[in-house]
Amino acid sequence: MKDKIARINEWFVPQFGPIRFRVFVGMLFLPYTGMCVSFTIIGSLLSPATLSWDRIVAIGIIYFTALGISAHAADSMGSKNKPWGNHFSNKELLIMVVCGLVIAYGIGTYYIVFYVPLLLPIAILEGFFLIAYNYEIWKGFFHNNVWFAISWGSLPLLAGYIMQTNSLSFIAILSSVAAFLVSYVEIKLSRKYKQTKQNEELQSKHLELKLKIVSITTILFSITLLFFKVFQITF
Repeated sequence: MKDKIARINEWFVPQFGPIRFRVFVGMLFLPYTGMCVSFTIIGSLLSPATLSWDRIVAIGIIYFTALGISAHAADSMGSKNKPWGNHFSNKELLIMVVCGLVIAYGIGTYYIVFYVPLLLPIAILEGFFLIAYNYEIWKGFFHNNVWFAISWGSLPLLAGYIMQTNSLSFIAILSSVAAFLVSYVEIKLSRKYKQTKQNEELQSKHLELKLKIVSITTILFSITLLFFKVFQITF
């Protein structure tokens, strides 16, 4: 019960509306999902060619639905301690997983077939990690900080770049390493935060502040880059 109460009162969970609405929004982990979408934007903006704005929107939707919705619903299904309680049945969670993936892979398939075939390996890898990480297959071998940082940091940035160019470059790979490091810091802080939240309130508040800084800074950084690109601001 304590875990359920702690989750409902997380800083990213709205304090208004019906309980199922609050739980659903909480399950999306919007600050961290926002980081993932931000990496796709950053990757897209690294493109040396003229930007295709529809592709920026498309890759953002793909990651929001596949990881923000499907992966988190799968995590709730696969987790033994049910961090969000039983407000959604396994059937409802499965529907979320399927719907999110149908949208993501429907959009992704269109672009892969007609414009960016190089996105296919990313799509396959992300689909694999979604299952392997969240359902903790092979005794949880892929359920750790490293694989999280790859699937939520490095790959989204590379996907954004590939979506624009159908290619890879040194700058994109180097930037994906930076995204990996930021995601690694975030998940490491997040795990420690969950461990301390119940019994060490002061330390958990410090960790919560760090999580806010990491997530909000990443999102604001991508928005700033996007603003500069839209208004063609250079230095």
